[in-house]
This record gives sequence, C-alpha cells and structure tokens, in this order.
Amino acid sequence: MGDIRRRGAVVLGITALVAPLSVVMGSTTAQAASCTTRTGTYQKQVERFLGRPVDGKQSVNDCKAIQAFQTKHAISPAAGLAGPVTWGVMDLMNRQKAVGHNPNKAGTCPVNRGRIACVDLTLQLSWIQDGTKLVHGPVPVRTGRDGHETRTGLKKVSWRDVDHVSSLYDTPMPYSQFFDGGQAFHSVGISVWGQPGSHGCVNMTKTDAAAYWKLLRTNDDVFVYGRKPGT
Repeated sequence: MGDIRRRGAVVLGITALVAPLSVVMGSTTAQAASCTTRTGTYQKQVERFLGRPVDGKQSVNDCKAIQAFQTKHAISPAAGLAGPVTWGVMDLMNRQKAVGHNPNKAGTCPVNRGRIACVDLTLQLSWIQDGTKLVHGPVPVRTGRDGHETRTGLKKVSWRDVDHVSSLYDTPMPYSQFFDGGQAFHSVGISVWGQPGSHGCVNMTKTDAAAYWKLLRTNDDVFVYGRKPGT
C-alpha cells in the first residue's frame, strides 16, 4: 500500500504454483532453521502435496522438502514442520488450481461493464475480463493482512505510476495502478503466498503486474469481493 502522491491466457500459470524445490533446498536460508523431527498435524496432506511418500511420519527428506517450501514462501519458522500455516498455504494453492480457466463461474464479478479487473479475496485470485471473456489470468495475489484489509466493492483505476515508491513505507511499488486511495495493483519481490499479507494493496508477481499494466487503463473498473482468510 502507498500514498496517493505521484512520484514519478495465464502468465504465471496456476498449474505451476510451486517452483522446483531444488531451487531452494540447497540455499543457506533454507538451512538456517533446525530441521524438526516432529510429525506435524498435517503430515500426510503436506507429504501428498509435495509428492513425498505418504506415510504420515516425518523423515529427514520430508523435513528438508517442507523446509524448502517454507523458506520459498516466507513461512516462519522454516523448521520443516507440517503445521497448520504451511498446510493452509498449500490448501489455498490447491483451491486456486481447481478454479482452472473459469474464475468467475459464480458470476460474482460484473460482466456488464466491459473490461474489468476482478479480485477474489477468499481465493486470493485476480483476473481481467471483458464481459464474459477472460482476458488474463486467473493469477494468485497477496492482499491486505488483518487490520489492513483490501477494501471491497466496485472501484476504478484512478492513476498509474510504473516506478512508484511508497512514501509511507519507503518501498518500491513497480507497475502501480491505484484503484482505492492508496490501494493499488503492483508487483512485489517476494512470494505472493507469503504471510500475513500486504498493507492493503493487491500484490502480484512482476510478470503479472506488467501484464496488468499493459491491459488496464485509467478509469477501468475494478471489483473486489470476498474475504481473505484470517481477516
């Protein structure tokens, strides 16, 4: 989230939500926390998600795989425990993947306003549609945390700044497109599944934020609905 002062097809692929664990398995960060020997409450579910042997018992390799996932998605502590926070992120990924190419199946996002960016807070998904035609997405997003919720309702893109920097948090907000005061679509350099969430903005990957920048214009509609888990 930033101030309003001016300073200055699926691209991500819901079917590829988890990058190869080998990318982070050998990193110093992934090994920073001690690897727990405890069997987690959601051991079987997490093992299944990660493609591990599903026996419901913690092993060294289970722990390393869980720890790598936690490190990649900023889940703390990254100790390799198959607990509720880790499974919550995985379960959300599963539910996002299940949406497929029909994110507005229930018709909640208006189809009578032409080009519109939709944000489903419950599933942490966003997409752009034109009438009933899906133009881009759905893509995973990271919305406002508890106490800084992304506000719901019908809005419009009010202004855009490709190289915006927040004066509130002194944080770069590339590809910013503001639609409700200081709340905007913009890219982040961390996992969009990272907890607990933004300060109200709709965080996206750089690839998706750049695509939104090309597709949306000032005065285009934005519709935000649902409720983010935990808020």
